[in-house]
Amino acid sequence: MNLLPKSHEEFKTSDYWNTFFKKRGKKSFEWYGEYPELCSYLFKYIKHKDDILVVGCGNSTLSMNLYDAGYKNMINIDISEVVIKQMREWNRSKRPDLPYEVMDVSKMTYSDEKFSVILDKGTLDAIMPDTTDATLEIVDKFFQEIHRVLRNGGRFVCISLLQEHILKKLVSYFPTAGFMFRVSRCIEAEMKTKEEEGSTIPVFIVVATKFNKLSQPVLEIALDNGPPRRVQTIEEIISAVNSTQESALICNTLYKGSVADVGEVSLDLYRPGETIPRYTLYVVDEPSKSKKTYAAFIVPQGRESDWLFSTKEGRQHLLKSTQRDRLAVVVLRREHKFDNMEAVKKEINDSVINLAPIGLGANEIPFLSLGSDVGKRLVCCEGTSEMSGAYVVEEIEDENSVIYRRLLFLNNQFTIQSEARIKITKSRRGKMKKIVDPGFLACEHHISMSLAVSSLTSIKTDPEALVVGLGGGGLCTFLTHCFPKLKITAVEIDKEILKIATEYFGLVQTENLKVEIADGIKFLHDSAENKRKFDAILFDVDNKDVSLGMSCPPKQFIEDSVLNTVVKTLTNDGLFILNLVVRNQALRQGVIDNLKNVFKFVSSCSLESDVNEVIISSMNSYVIDEWNSRIKTAAINLNKQANEQKLSTDNLINVSKIFETFSIEK
Repeated sequence: MNLLPKSHEEFKTSDYWNTFFKKRGKKSFEWYGEYPELCSYLFKYIKHKDDILVVGCGNSTLSMNLYDAGYKNMINIDISEVVIKQMREWNRSKRPDLPYEVMDVSKMTYSDEKFSVILDKGTLDAIMPDTTDATLEIVDKFFQEIHRVLRNGGRFVCISLLQEHILKKLVSYFPTAGFMFRVSRCIEAEMKTKEEEGSTIPVFIVVATKFNKLSQPVLEIALDNGPPRRVQTIEEIISAVNSTQESALICNTLYKGSVADVGEVSLDLYRPGETIPRYTLYVVDEPSKSKKTYAAFIVPQGRESDWLFSTKEGRQHLLKSTQRDRLAVVVLRREHKFDNMEAVKKEINDSVINLAPIGLGANEIPFLSLGSDVGKRLVCCEGTSEMSGAYVVEEIEDENSVIYRRLLFLNNQFTIQSEARIKITKSRRGKMKKIVDPGFLACEHHISMSLAVSSLTSIKTDPEALVVGLGGGGLCTFLTHCFPKLKITAVEIDKEILKIATEYFGLVQTENLKVEIADGIKFLHDSAENKRKFDAILFDVDNKDVSLGMSCPPKQFIEDSVLNTVVKTLTNDGLFILNLVVRNQALRQGVIDNLKNVFKFVSSCSLESDVNEVIISSMNSYVIDEWNSRIKTAAINLNKQANEQKLSTDNLINVSKIFETFSIEK
């Protein structure tokens, strides 16, 4: 296990333990593992010469196994007279000098600093089922007794499942009491449990080493097969353990069941010691009872923002295209470098196996991708916007060697904010140079918005449009080139975006294309007051607050006051064209209702391979035949203009299918 998993929000710690204890039922504490799986860990922290106290020994065979392995200086205690009598009888002949004594761990009678090791396998978990005052009083006395009877340099070795309340109690006492504190993971014990029980429950060994003088807390974790690593805070230990437990629940769920009912699950993979994930894995299932086929799909660098890989809908489409029952979609995070495809496969292999359904061996899991290359990205620039935070402009090359330039905000790096296609041409001096293709529309919704504009250019001599939300300027650039007589005013609140669009996305301001740096809503109000009119008003604005459930536009852009201002700013037969991205149907209906309260006509255009939806509204009423005729004419005009202006050699719109995407909201 070279990578450490951390689950996303689908599973929570409380769910983990509810599931575990329901499944566990009346099973014994051997869930913690037996001697063969634990010995390699115990041998690291317990030496043959140590004076060992085993607390809460019960009827476990662990002490007998250790004795047979040469650990002769050992005392076992338990509060149960019955179990102590039983263990004495079992060992009377074979291990006559292995003592078992009746004793309460919170009231030990041994002298101070008598032992160099105190070993606990599940006892703390047993005596601390909750955090009531009575329970905490017993645990506090137990910890104080450990502190008292341990020598300086002695170790409290505790094998535990580390429920969160237990872990927090441990870290609240031992580091502050001068103990070096380490949490290790018993991977062999987990694997044995998985073989026998069909699921894996994380088992941990806490090693608290007593020091009379420790200048500062020493905190370590070892949750993989690598060496322990130092951490700075107790919170880091709690977070790492919780993430391990949550991820185990994901693996258990995927091993025996399906996640088709929730759509998908996801988790990040980290290298030990790193805080930025190296990979993000999405697991998607076909809604079938059996899981007989499984594969991992490695997304090449630079392609993670593609619809196919960055959205739930896209990943479901990818699953169907691979014809597998389960697919793990592996995203290579931009913050890291990757040597080649084989190195990636080797690094993620164990993690991919852990996500496999029951019955599939390690050799039955193929790796898929778009090609043999791990992919690459060329960073053109990096910067920070006061409005949107850190951003990057980068170029990627697809499997057909086509170059795309993209703008991404790093706080939402799986969403492409703007995209341009790059053409390689020769300069007059014969040098190769890159230019932005003005005929490329990266987003399907931009084609639909252009279609709506086209319906105006065929009936207006000198139409004028207002575009709120510039982005990389791709839509404005295309419209300017496609319709030479169209005048566009673009409003963008972020001056950094205008700089990016100009320097990297080929935006050129002309007599017919002007950019205003202003708040879009205020610009609308000012235009209405000055009685300025537009034939088309386009809202193509993303929402920075993703918690609202609507990615485009921001909520305030579709409030009644703003929509009424739009009406005042439109010409009599003008169109309001809205890019809407909302997943919640009730929220979408609320937007439609708002529009219908203001406009006499509202039509929607759904997009097959996009989450975006284009809503076209007007103060004129249209019957369906009249609207269909207008849209068909606009589609023919758009194709014609794009071809004449040499923006496209193919039709942008399939005229014969245009009516399939449009519907009138009633």
